[in-house]
Amino acid sequence: MDNAASLTAIQIAELIRKRELSATEAVQASLDRIELLNPAVNAFVTVCHDEALAAAERADRAVASGAELGPLHGVPIGVKDLDPVAGVRVTRGSRLFAEEVAQDTIMCVDRLVKAGAIVVGKTNTPEFGFKATTDNALFGPTSTPFNLAMNAGGSSGGSAAAVATGMVPLAQGSDAGGSLRVPGAFCGVFTMMTTFGRVAVPARPNAFRRLNPMVCYAPLARTVEDAVLGLDLMSGPHPRDPYSFPLHGSLASALTPSLAGLRVAYSPDLGGYPVESEVESLVRAALPAFKEAGAEVTEVDFRLPLPHAELTAMWRRYLSLCHAESAEVSRSQGIDLLGEQGRVVDPHYLASVRTGAALSAVDFRLGDLVRTKVLDVFEDLFDEFDLVISPVNSVAGIPNDDTRTTVGPCRVGGQEVDPFVGWSLTSPFNLIASPAATVPVGRAANGVPVGLQIAARRHNDAAVVRGAVALQRQSPWQGLYQEFEGSLRERG
Repeated sequence: MDNAASLTAIQIAELIRKRELSATEAVQASLDRIELLNPAVNAFVTVCHDEALAAAERADRAVASGAELGPLHGVPIGVKDLDPVAGVRVTRGSRLFAEEVAQDTIMCVDRLVKAGAIVVGKTNTPEFGFKATTDNALFGPTSTPFNLAMNAGGSSGGSAAAVATGMVPLAQGSDAGGSLRVPGAFCGVFTMMTTFGRVAVPARPNAFRRLNPMVCYAPLARTVEDAVLGLDLMSGPHPRDPYSFPLHGSLASALTPSLAGLRVAYSPDLGGYPVESEVESLVRAALPAFKEAGAEVTEVDFRLPLPHAELTAMWRRYLSLCHAESAEVSRSQGIDLLGEQGRVVDPHYLASVRTGAALSAVDFRLGDLVRTKVLDVFEDLFDEFDLVISPVNSVAGIPNDDTRTTVGPCRVGGQEVDPFVGWSLTSPFNLIASPAATVPVGRAANGVPVGLQIAARRHNDAAVVRGAVALQRQSPWQGLYQEFEGSLRERG
């Protein structure tokens, strides 16, 4: 089928079940698309060509035999190179691990594979996933396909770009402060950070798979329906993840275009972040879609419990502690990041490790006091509103030239911001463990997509899905991909 690369994951699976498309054709279309577009975009860093085709042949034999098929049977997917897939190289974006091969598969991906998905490769990420742009010394930057001079965002930038270009209909990513939503916005795709614990992540005794209540795993997709299917398949408790919890119903039940009865708060700056006027205008222009779907929309003026710069700095301290922990575990396994081996590691990451190592337990607990204040501010909002809407990012893209040296912009609208993620409005929801999604709402003058953030109270993930699908129905963003396909045809 000539247009297999433009199909959604749900469409591919349905056509395979009907025997109108083979899994081999679907995977080959994905591999062809990667060969065509990846040299320019740099979304995939490892392509599992032979393994994926072999898995597709097994999938086709299962169809021919009349076997029971999973919801993603034969659907090609990408996996962030921060996370392991058994038998496949897992570099974590670092020259230290350039040739390491994973021994197991992270559970959220394993659940997709058991549902029939076929991994076609690993997607680019910043070294150890430590920043909100995707660039590393091993593979270089990943671009948003809508402007190749601009970065895809991070740390799930490779997955976002892979989905936006149609290399795969679904790709896995993770989020500890915006790593799903930042690139999702810059690449014009949908993704959703769920309530922490909805997707279980069993701990493992190494530096990169440990219990962390700030990290969420989820898929990125071109449609809300695809992402929700992936999330429902990933979700569920596990005894070795004490933050995970039993589920009561699927998110698919929230795929309704009606927002009747929902109260929506719009904050143009999420309590005090600087936001470029072009970004805010595009987000504001999407508000009528919520009203047309039946919601009551109110612009609110609330303040964060401390200035945005201090809030970002507090969140950075949490990440620094995680980085220091990773470095210590690595040292116990013979890899000394602060010694000679660290000479090939990004100096910004090493600086974060040193910052974390210098923090005390008292520093950590004082940070939790601030988190409580942040939680109280948002809980006050959620007492009155079902959803809180804001921009995802403060800026309309980041040039690839900036990502290696400064990791991001130092100023937004004349105000100083933390270059790591001070230009994003995502991390507060990691701090309070609430669900939050990014939905495309248009493109800036430079061509880079802009994302609208939808957030809700913990365990109200269904409301976020309702808001996203209503916006998709009222203001569909498929035109973004049609424009991209048109530009490809023009370039031949």
